[in-house]
Amino acid sequence: MTQAKSTNLSQGLKNRHVTMLSIAGAIGAGLFVGSGHAIAAAGPAVLISYIVAGTLVVLVMRMLSEMAVAQPDSGSFSTYADRSIGKWAGFTIGWLYWWFWVLVIPFEANAAAAIMHSWIPDAPVWLLAFLITIALTVTNLFSVKNYGEFEFWLATIKVGSIIIFIMIGCAAIFGFSLNPSVSGVQHLYDHGGFLPNGWGAVLGALLTTMFSFMGSEIVTIAASESKDPETQITKATNSVIWRIGLFYILSIFIVISLVPWNDPTLAKIGSYQAVLQLLNIPYAKLIVDIVVLTAVTSCLNSALYTASRMVFSLSKRGDAPHFVQKLNSQQTPVYAVLLSTAVAFICTFANYAAPAEVFNFLLDSSGAIALLVYLVIAFSQLNMRKQLIKTGEPIRMKMWLYPYLTWAVIIFIIAALGIMAFDPKHVHEITSTGILCLIVVISGVIVSRRHRTKKAVKYNTAQDQL
Repeated sequence: MTQAKSTNLSQGLKNRHVTMLSIAGAIGAGLFVGSGHAIAAAGPAVLISYIVAGTLVVLVMRMLSEMAVAQPDSGSFSTYADRSIGKWAGFTIGWLYWWFWVLVIPFEANAAAAIMHSWIPDAPVWLLAFLITIALTVTNLFSVKNYGEFEFWLATIKVGSIIIFIMIGCAAIFGFSLNPSVSGVQHLYDHGGFLPNGWGAVLGALLTTMFSFMGSEIVTIAASESKDPETQITKATNSVIWRIGLFYILSIFIVISLVPWNDPTLAKIGSYQAVLQLLNIPYAKLIVDIVVLTAVTSCLNSALYTASRMVFSLSKRGDAPHFVQKLNSQQTPVYAVLLSTAVAFICTFANYAAPAEVFNFLLDSSGAIALLVYLVIAFSQLNMRKQLIKTGEPIRMKMWLYPYLTWAVIIFIIAALGIMAFDPKHVHEITSTGILCLIVVISGVIVSRRHRTKKAVKYNTAQDQL
C-alpha cells in the first residue's frame, strides 16, 4: 500500500453513514444483555440510574459538540484537551481512550465468537474470534467508506430490532400478545416496591449504566471524515435526548413492566430474551443471538475505527510514533489500524496464556476511563469557551447554562469516582485505572517537556541565524 500525498484523512463518510452512527453509536450488547444485571441489582428503580446516566451523557455531548462544531478534528476531545488544558492532558486522555477501545476489540470478538460457537460447536472460540477480528480489520484497512457502509447496515439492524421490541412490548403491556396473562405495569411495584434494594443499589447500577452509553462521542470523531461535519455533529447532538429516551429508557421500562425484577432469567439470559420468551415469541433465543451478534460486531467495528483515528491524531501531534500517521492511496491510516489490531491480539493472547491476575488488571484498567473522558471534556469546554471568545471565533453551538451545568457535571463525576474508590465492587477498577493513568500522565509530562525543548532549540537556532 502506498502513502498518499495528502496528510489528511478522506471525507468518504456519507451523511447517512454519520447519521446512523450517531443514532446507534451507544447501542451495544450492554442494552440487550447487560441491562439484565443492572435490573437484578437495583430493581425497577434502575430507571433512575438510566435517566441520570443518560442526562450526564446529554450534557457531555453538548459540551463536546460545542468544541467539535467550532474545530472538527479526528482526535476530538483529546485534541481539545491538548489545546485548552495542556499537551500532557491531550496525550493522557488520548492514549487512555485508545486503550479503552483496544481492550473492547478482544472482548467483543470473544462475545461474537461465543454466539457463533453455539451454532458451530466444532469451531474453537479463539479461532472464530481471530477470524472475526481479521475480517473487520480488512474492512477498516481500505476506504473509510467501507467502514461507514458496513456500520450503516449493522446499525440499521440494531435500531430496527429495538423499535420492533418496543412495539411488541407496548402491545403486551396493553394485553395484546401471544401470552395474554402478561400485561400491565404492576411489576414496577409488586415485588418489594419501586425501590426494593435501596438507594445504594441504584447508585451501584448508575456506575454500571454509565459505561453502557460509551460510544455516543464517536460521532464527533467520525464527522471529521464527512463533507459537512458541523451539520452532522449538530444533528447528532440535538437527537441524543430522544435516542437515549427511546432506545434505553423506554425499552428498560418495558422490560421491568413485563418481567419481575427478581426473575433470575434477567441476569442469566439478558433482558430482551427474558421478555420475548415470557411473551412466547417463537425462536426468541435465536432472534436475540442474531441481534446481539450484530450489536457486538458493530461495536467491534467501531472500536477498530475509533482506536485507529485516535492514535492517528496523537501521531499528528507528535504524541505517537510518526509511522502511525501514514496514509494509503485512499487516505486511510492503515498503520494506525494495524497497530490497534496488533495490541488487541496481544490482549487476547494474554487472556489465554497469561495468569488470570494479569488479564484482570488489563480489564480493570479500563473501568473508569469513561468517567475520566467525560471529566476531561468538561474541563476542556470550560477553558476552550474562553479561548473562542478571546479569538472572536463564532460559537455556533453553545453548552446550556454555561458555566453552571459544566461545573455540575464536573462535581458529579468527581463524586462518582470517589464513591467507586470506596465501593468494594469497583475499588479494583479505580486502582488499576489509577495506576495506568499515572503511568500515562508521567509519559505525557515527559513528552510535553521534550516538545518544549525542541521548540526552544528551533527558536534559538532561528535567532542565531538572524
